[in-house]
Amino acid sequence: MNHISWTQSQFRNLLKTCIAERNLITGKSLQALYIKLFFPPSTYLSNHFILLYSKCGCLSAARTAFDSITCPNVFSYNAIVCAYAKESQPWAAHHLFDQIPHPDIVSYNTLVSAYADRGQTRPALELFSRVRDVGLEMDGFTFSAAITACSADISLITQLHCLANVGGFDCYASVNNALVTYYAKNGCLEEAKRVFEAMSGIQDQVSWNAMVVAYGQNKQGSKALELFQEMVRRDIDIDMYTLASVLTAFTSLEDLSGGLQFHAQLIKMGFRHNAHVGSGLIDLYAKCGDTIRDCRKLFEEIQEPDLVVWNTMIFAYSQYEDVWEEAVICFRDMQRLGHRPDDCSFVCVISGCFNSSSSPSQGKQIHSLALKSEIPSNKISVDNALVAMYAKCGNLEDAAKLFNRMPGHNIVSLNTMIAGYAQHGVGEEALTLFEQMLKTDRDLVPNNLTFLSVLTACAHTGKLEEGERYFGMMEDEFKIEPEAEHYSCMIDMLGRAGKLGEAEQLIETMPYNPGSVGWAALLCACRKHGNLDLAVKAANHCLQIDPSNAAPYVMLANIYTDVGRWDEVAMVRKLMRERGVSKKPGCSWIEVNKKIHVFVAEDVSHPMIKEVYKYLEEMMMKIKQIGYVPDLRWALVKQHDGIRETEMEIMLAHHSEKLAVAFGLISTRDEEPLLVMKNLRICGDCHNAIKFISTLTRREIRVRDTHRFHSFNDGRCSCRDYW
Repeated sequence: MNHISWTQSQFRNLLKTCIAERNLITGKSLQALYIKLFFPPSTYLSNHFILLYSKCGCLSAARTAFDSITCPNVFSYNAIVCAYAKESQPWAAHHLFDQIPHPDIVSYNTLVSAYADRGQTRPALELFSRVRDVGLEMDGFTFSAAITACSADISLITQLHCLANVGGFDCYASVNNALVTYYAKNGCLEEAKRVFEAMSGIQDQVSWNAMVVAYGQNKQGSKALELFQEMVRRDIDIDMYTLASVLTAFTSLEDLSGGLQFHAQLIKMGFRHNAHVGSGLIDLYAKCGDTIRDCRKLFEEIQEPDLVVWNTMIFAYSQYEDVWEEAVICFRDMQRLGHRPDDCSFVCVISGCFNSSSSPSQGKQIHSLALKSEIPSNKISVDNALVAMYAKCGNLEDAAKLFNRMPGHNIVSLNTMIAGYAQHGVGEEALTLFEQMLKTDRDLVPNNLTFLSVLTACAHTGKLEEGERYFGMMEDEFKIEPEAEHYSCMIDMLGRAGKLGEAEQLIETMPYNPGSVGWAALLCACRKHGNLDLAVKAANHCLQIDPSNAAPYVMLANIYTDVGRWDEVAMVRKLMRERGVSKKPGCSWIEVNKKIHVFVAEDVSHPMIKEVYKYLEEMMMKIKQIGYVPDLRWALVKQHDGIRETEMEIMLAHHSEKLAVAFGLISTRDEEPLLVMKNLRICGDCHNAIKFISTLTRREIRVRDTHRFHSFNDGRCSCRDYW
């Protein structure tokens, strides 16, 4: 072997090492030697420089290396197509793909994967069909990429599954792994399980990890842990992905104690600073812990957090109402450090903008940023989050506008919009959209969340007959077994309609433990319809299940107050004191000029409180002249011991929601709509008073409480007093 041949051989080996280790500095030095010294032009070496720069994220350098090739071969094209695909530029990758004289199966697989990663189903499937038309022999990667492209469409996944079986591609582990993953993500756990069990003999580590995640995602954490134990018994390699999957199982079980023990094991195994495992731990503590402090500590222990870790931390902040602004700050910190937000980044930060104490203006800013950003994949998930954000922030019109402008919808889109209509009490639109989905879009099959939103819409608008029909439709037509939440919805629906006996019978015969939610729904209905005996029974059940929850005590005391049973009111309050249970203080807030203003009953802390009280006093006199009569029952005090009727009226007038509305009226332009948030249910007297205030001021006033939106306009409320 001569000297030049030997040098070229060593050069090639060193270049391959740089690619494997992503050693950009040494790789650049090699390219400088290649250009300046003694090597003749080599397509082979140029192809490897494209691979080097692609793996190191240097797209422009990769393109320069490609353009320097006089006669690029199919490998050259595949390498540069892959480079653009990795940078989430499938249109540019497709343009280069079209220049390949004779694309091979790798060319097609690369481009299909590029579109799949962005959630662009149509172009991915068009390429998949073209592979069959041109007669190229498919492989497992072709099918797994196509399945990934259809990740949210269970109908297409099923069709590809059938095609894979017929074509003999079910022998590829990658195809089966993709099927397990996306069946599970779409709630088809049994189908995922069947695919996994049929893989006997070809299951790899990815297969086991996918099935552990599948159980965790579908709230069967105990089975996920059993499968993990089986992996250990079979001596299957355990890696960071396996461990993160097990953490998902603990999270789905809400088993913080077990998660803490597993965390200790992870530290002993040396995974303390691992980004992938750290992401799973942050998620566990965010969903099951009591404080954001542990999440922050875990985040700070990870030396080089990747995009997934940042996204998880943003999500963690969004779960805690008192630190939701930190989600936005964390998002901006992530950008400042050079990470480009993906769809998950936007979904996480948007979710922080529609919790109960957030700022609607922040959500609009994030929407603007999302429009300016080139979201690399799955844009539909961002649109879905924005629809939810606008609906939950009181702007149903913009939510519907955005929904109607979306280029395509998945079942999450439909669920989100139906839920938005339901929360705003617009039952007709919710049911119309649902019926339209059933009639015109056969690819979108309703799931348990769809029916939960539909039943909520029926409950909020008094559509009992329709609700009972849809409840029966779940099992009869769609083979969906109603869960505890669906039964609670039916209990609420029957209770609101005054059918308390039927609601109680449903509680006693439902196949689930009704828990405090079912009995609490019945308790609320008992107050509305004045059934004291059943209210006591429902409250006792609630207190047996969760004696530390203040809501049943407060509701029962309020029911006793309504009928003047003050001794019983005192007894309930004494019981709360003895058990150390305290009522959550009521507060209301409103955003004016991008600043949140919070009020509590009898507030004295706000800098403009004197002006608010003065305006409110004048307003209360005006609305009395047009028919408002204070409902003293909502003062929740006995008229005795010197407490006069006028003092009770003042107490009512100083409720937090009235203070927030008054501040909004004196701080904004005439005819500008107001949005007030409250951390408890709106008081009945406030509900009545705000109707009159909306008449006098000719303002639309929206109040979001813990149950729904009330939109007051010209003396009427969107709930039609059915709440």
